Amino acid sequence: MVTAPSFARKQVPAATRHKRFVFLLLHHFTMLSFAGAVEPLRIANRVLGDKVYSWVLAGEGGVEAICSNGASFKLDMGLEEINRDDMLFVCGGIDVQAATTRPVLNWLRREARRGVAIGGLCTGAYAMARAGLLDGRRATVHWENQDSFVEEFEEVCLTKSVFVVDGNRMSTAGGTASIDMMLKIIAEDHGEDVANAVADQLIYSAIRTDQDTQRLSTPTRIGVRHPKLSKVIQMMENNIEDPISPADLAANVGMSTRQLERLFRRYLNRSPRRYYMELRLQKARNLLMQTEMSVINVALACGFTSPSHFSKCYRAHYRTTPYRERGSHASITSAPRLSI
Repeated sequence: MVTAPSFARKQVPAATRHKRFVFLLLHHFTMLSFAGAVEPLRIANRVLGDKVYSWVLAGEGGVEAICSNGASFKLDMGLEEINRDDMLFVCGGIDVQAATTRPVLNWLRREARRGVAIGGLCTGAYAMARAGLLDGRRATVHWENQDSFVEEFEEVCLTKSVFVVDGNRMSTAGGTASIDMMLKIIAEDHGEDVANAVADQLIYSAIRTDQDTQRLSTPTRIGVRHPKLSKVIQMMENNIEDPISPADLAANVGMSTRQLERLFRRYLNRSPRRYYMELRLQKARNLLMQTEMSVINVALACGFTSPSHFSKCYRAHYRTTPYRERGSHASITSAPRLSI
């Protein structure tokens, strides 16, 4: 039988003796991010030998919420008023735009006016931004949703961090990032030793801070360690709306266009121009799926000055047109879903 560490029996300060979390489960929320937030709290109670943390599940309707893998969760409450000293976390996932309904937005705004600390898990920051709770604040969101987020919420200072704390507003990038956020909260409440003990129980050996970025470095992600190639790819990723010519890309890393061509062929089996086009089309697809931007504006945001050229390139790569892509996505997301 595992015994609690000796520090677990120390007197807990009154201010942090008990803290309640309210998890707002949006439709099709991500289970991993939610579990990554709840489990550190459960384990902290076990390590400390006291129920210092509790939580309730909230959602529109107050009956059940279904996550993106189809599992359903019984809710403890609807969108009723919560305690001012509660911590409210919005659990997002796929199709967060549709899940961010008017009642949800009104509830978030009301609780924010009452001074409740509010955070977003995975795409939860989207709902917070829609409610105006992140205007002028730093935040993060899952990397797959960053393109659309930047286009829609210019008032938010979006970062690529694993998690962000800006006053009483918090956000995480999704996946296991909620573990890092909760370990930070536990460390602030009960000390680093308790947080480290919780991490050990989770077999979580590399605790990240808000200085860590959510995506792998370019060399690791593409499996290439060539420094000049990595630099060129980073320039491409940072200049989607105004593409840089292959000649200028090559000049920026001190090589000829022909050398750059050979480098891309050798490591990525495609030309620089083709690779750049794929990056632009990938962003275009994200914007089509995640925003209500017109197809023309999507084209411009991805460096296409001609809508017809954009449509031609999109069809060649994805075997469908931008208009059909958006139409098929809309029909899927609006179709009725069965719960299990």
